[in-house]
Amino acid sequence: MAGNIKVLNALDSAKTQSWAELRIHLHEILTPPLNIIVSLHSNHNSWYGFPFFTDAYDLFCTSLVTKLLGRIYYYVDGSSKPGSLPPNVSAVINGVAFCGIIAGHLFFEWIGDKIGRKKVYGITLMIMSICSTASGLSFGRDPKTVMATLCFFCFWLGFGIGGDYPLSATIMSEYANKNTRGAFIAAVFAIQGFGILGGDYAWRIILMAGSLPALLTYYWRMKMPETARYTAFVAKNVKQATADMEKVMQVDIGTDQKEPAVKSGNEFGLFTKQFLRRHGLHLLGTASTWFLLDIAYYSQNLFQKDIFSAIGWIPAAKTMNAIEEVQKIARAQTLIALCSTVPGYWFTVFLIDRIGRFTIQLIGFTMMTVFMFALAIPYHHWTLPGHHIGFVVLYSLTFFFANFGPNATTFVVPAEIFPARLRSTCHGISAACGKLGAMVGAFGFLYLAQPQDKTKADAGYPAGIGVRNSLIVLGVVNLLGLFFTFLVPESKGKSLEEMSRENEDSTEEGAEVENHSSDNRTVPV
Repeated sequence: MAGNIKVLNALDSAKTQSWAELRIHLHEILTPPLNIIVSLHSNHNSWYGFPFFTDAYDLFCTSLVTKLLGRIYYYVDGSSKPGSLPPNVSAVINGVAFCGIIAGHLFFEWIGDKIGRKKVYGITLMIMSICSTASGLSFGRDPKTVMATLCFFCFWLGFGIGGDYPLSATIMSEYANKNTRGAFIAAVFAIQGFGILGGDYAWRIILMAGSLPALLTYYWRMKMPETARYTAFVAKNVKQATADMEKVMQVDIGTDQKEPAVKSGNEFGLFTKQFLRRHGLHLLGTASTWFLLDIAYYSQNLFQKDIFSAIGWIPAAKTMNAIEEVQKIARAQTLIALCSTVPGYWFTVFLIDRIGRFTIQLIGFTMMTVFMFALAIPYHHWTLPGHHIGFVVLYSLTFFFANFGPNATTFVVPAEIFPARLRSTCHGISAACGKLGAMVGAFGFLYLAQPQDKTKADAGYPAGIGVRNSLIVLGVVNLLGLFFTFLVPESKGKSLEEMSRENEDSTEEGAEVENHSSDNRTVPV
């Protein structure tokens, strides 16, 4: 039985305050400054959270990059308006990275469960580093060639990012103890907040700088051992798992020669009745909530600049040069990130193991719904002079409760509730559904938010439903996320084996079901 394997019990009961676990987790996971200082004397393990800086940096600098690309490559001589990307080009640039991420989710999550988490890690990091640098070196003399090479490298950058999501979450969940596991997984994800803060003035530097965190992480990732749960459950080598964790935790766990191997009767696959019965609704819950969350979250993040311009918080583009425009957009986005996005991540880190994942996700979706409708219904009021501050405050609160809410929990929960042999796969499927939602949000909001009067729409765009109605749509999406949250189980304080039921024998479960069915058949009608 899984519950009798000593090394897993040792991981679940490890004390957070001990120096051994601090070395495994805190100073090699949480913040980049802490990583840099402490890891100077550490000789193993990886900077799990650093690649999420790269992930967020490369994804959320898009709004700044697209402004510059439009001005540089699509300015029309003699026009009174600055250049802007044509709708089809803007849609491709916004969507191509998401296509790569979805492909990466589905490919690497499968490989990670088949050959191990560690072996796949280095591949994803190198893809991210090389393609992040190459995207800033996009070549060509005409706009079409530059955009084509940029999109090519952005797709493969997304492919690497897509692999990093399920692997980082799975490895962290399998290393952490059951009492602080949520905080550590959330802390890995919280590094995204620092990536969102990253930005610069030149688009090539913006894109290339995203490769640095992944490169800095590579060495430490390659020195870490495979996770004990993969080695014990999938590779079926309890002795090696014990030896690896004794080295990492610097404790003597001991190996019982009579320790039972993992039972083979509990090894059903993804496309089986046993999985559907045990985890079908769970997978529906994690996939649907991540899908709905990302529709709203990525819409808000990628198109902040358009919303701020619509309410008059940022001056019209034609009144500024390229540097001034990017500076004002970056300043507005930085203010939002500092006051709401980053604090939201860390509220989750500190409270997730106290109040639970379910509660945080429920609160987050509820408050996002409330604030979105509060922005949308009196939208005309917010566009009047003197009312911009109120709009920005409410808009910031939607970001706070997204991150102290479903943006963090949808990443954490899939890494905790599925069996070890399918953990990376199920996390990848959930994350891929999230990026499908991001694509819906990115493409949909791009067109929906256009004014209803076609003469006022951006060049090349058809008439839309306006910002107000678009915000109402996002409010409804958040409300649906609230309802689907009830399909997701609470994992606070439980071991991974309790949540996945890997310490149960599926043959016993099958016998129970059969007996129950037989009992039902003997009941007289």
